[in-house]
Amino acid sequence: MSDTPFQYIDDADGLRRLMQSLTQSPCIAVDTEANSLHNYYERVCLIQLSIDNEHFVLDPLSDIDLTPFLETLKSKDLILHGADYDLRMLRATFDFSPEGSVYDTMLAAQLLGIESFGYAALVEHFFDERLSKSGQKSNWAKRPLTDAQLHYAADDTRYLCPLADLLREELDAHGRVSWHEESCRKMLASTRRINEKGTDESWRIRGLGGLDRKDLAYLREVWGWREEQAQETDRPAFKILGNRQLIELAQWAAQNSEAPLSEGPRLPRNCEGRRFASLEDAIRRGCRMPKSEWPDKRKRQEPQGFRGNDSKKQIDALREASASVAEELGIAASLLAPKAMIVSVIRAKATTPDEMKACSGMMDWQAGLLQEPIREVLNTVSP
Repeated sequence: MSDTPFQYIDDADGLRRLMQSLTQSPCIAVDTEANSLHNYYERVCLIQLSIDNEHFVLDPLSDIDLTPFLETLKSKDLILHGADYDLRMLRATFDFSPEGSVYDTMLAAQLLGIESFGYAALVEHFFDERLSKSGQKSNWAKRPLTDAQLHYAADDTRYLCPLADLLREELDAHGRVSWHEESCRKMLASTRRINEKGTDESWRIRGLGGLDRKDLAYLREVWGWREEQAQETDRPAFKILGNRQLIELAQWAAQNSEAPLSEGPRLPRNCEGRRFASLEDAIRRGCRMPKSEWPDKRKRQEPQGFRGNDSKKQIDALREASASVAEELGIAASLLAPKAMIVSVIRAKATTPDEMKACSGMMDWQAGLLQEPIREVLNTVSP
């Protein structure tokens, strides 16, 4: 736990002091703490900032008007680590979206081929400082916060500015500054799209490949029950029932529609009384559902003219070629070209950078590195 001082901001006077520093600096290091592990309704519970050599922990749950602060912060260039999550949470909580540039130190580390690219690992690597992990699972919505929690939160931005400077130098030395800038722009654009809970297909969780349509009918009903319970208690859905348990329960119910729920898979201890009864109701709804209303299994969308494994050899060849290029660069193959991107390029027979980007979401730096390997595979490897 660092002894470097920080200011805890939870009133109007403190916010005025923060604003004075904020308005004078063009670049701000930012991090957030949210309540995702403890509540269904997620929100930002702390905002940490490092401005020059000053460090702040701002409490947005206190009774202060953050409007002028957020408007000012929006115009600044920001430094974050793993910015995607923080920016999505800021957007969801405050409708905040940066207008300046965003520098993501995690993306920078990945583009340099640093295998341990977590914030604590980078701080230890570059500054020989070991950060506490004691606050990782804290309930940040609970007040008052302890001194240990506040020091943990403040340390999350304390090293970001000097870390960004060191990574920027390394990227420049490797000729990868433009890669990082483009990657940050793409990440920032993605955070402006909010994934709303409760959409028509939200119930399609991972791990459904082995379920038939009847299983899916029961799963959709028990997933809806879980959402209702999570909303009612303001607890994360996984604390009501985990995904694996949800799938197991749906499969059991589909095969044992006449059996009482008490004979089914083991349920959490808090699934009793009214909650247990409402789960039984959900299973009965699945039982009464006519076959015509069972959900369809999700089918992979294939490009027009594509049949089965027509291009498997080409896909495998390009994955191998891409891995070879990544190895030469010293970066992860999945960073250069994820499998889904390779499949899209091969199936679309894309040979120009514009075609590659259009069909797969590839960035300029990726297309530049893979254009020749893609052409060679398409020209020399039979489908």
